[in-house]
Amino acid sequence: MSPKPRASDVKARLVEAAIRLIDDGGPEALQARKLAAEVGVSTMAVYTHFGGMAALVDEVARVGFLRLSERLAEAGETDDPVADIFTMARTYRQAVAEQPQLFAVTFGQTAPGGKRATLSDLTTAEGREAAQEGLEAFSHIVRATERAIRAGRFRPADEYQAAAQLWSALHGFVTLEASGHFGPGEQGIDHILVPLGITLAVGLGDTVERAGRSAEAAKAAWRAKTRNAGQGDNE
Repeated sequence: MSPKPRASDVKARLVEAAIRLIDDGGPEALQARKLAAEVGVSTMAVYTHFGGMAALVDEVARVGFLRLSERLAEAGETDDPVADIFTMARTYRQAVAEQPQLFAVTFGQTAPGGKRATLSDLTTAEGREAAQEGLEAFSHIVRATERAIRAGRFRPADEYQAAAQLWSALHGFVTLEASGHFGPGEQGIDHILVPLGITLAVGLGDTVERAGRSAEAAKAAWRAKTRNAGQGDNE
């Protein structure tokens, strides 16, 4: 007789299976019956490990934020914090483009089974206390923003609120691009995302010239990275 799987293993398998179902069939595919069949357990396992579908959706969102945080961490840091913000924007856009259904759940844009992920206000101290992986992902943007303020590129401001402005614009672009509003492929990056980033940087205190140089530096670094990874010359 094979050993009984540990509860933590079953829980992790349920979460990964939930993400696969969402990726393949959208939020409506996340159903207790389908999930149980995917993992090879009874539907009761969903309720045993999560107490219900709402908690499972929250766990899927937590994993989505964790994956996003890991991707943003891979973007790294240079001596140009504004260039780093442009690089993170490209990284964020790529991560969401690779798993759009997962991140639609993560950001509460869709509600599998009528259950929407519980989100926190990351611009307030109270909200940050309640957040975990969501705060970690957001913190990458906050740190780059804080560095830009310290370097004199952005004017003195609350780094959380300034970073939230950048995040809002970035996520708006990603959402609209995913809906096809900016044309096929990646043409929206040069035509929309980069000019938007320059406009925001200038609004936060940078100059057009310095923001433009940072955008070009980030573009060159991204091209080198994707070539080295064998992904071609992606914009």
